[in-house]
Amino acid sequence: MHPDIHVLLHTSRAAELQAEAAQLRAPSKDLRTRLGWALVELGLRLAQSRPAPAAVRTPRTA
Repeated sequence: MHPDIHVLLHTSRAAELQAEAAQLRAPSKDLRTRLGWALVELGLRLAQSRPAPAAVRTPRTA
């Protein structure tokens, strides 16, 4: 295959894939943003509510 034809086919296919991906994207960035921040907030709450360890065991030497 001639290199110019290969580049032309690659460019055409890339444009088709980009158009297809644009159709499948989430319609609203607001929903994804709100969901993301809700998950961050949940993670922070879980990290803060973790009980303190009872006693940290230190290794003993003989």
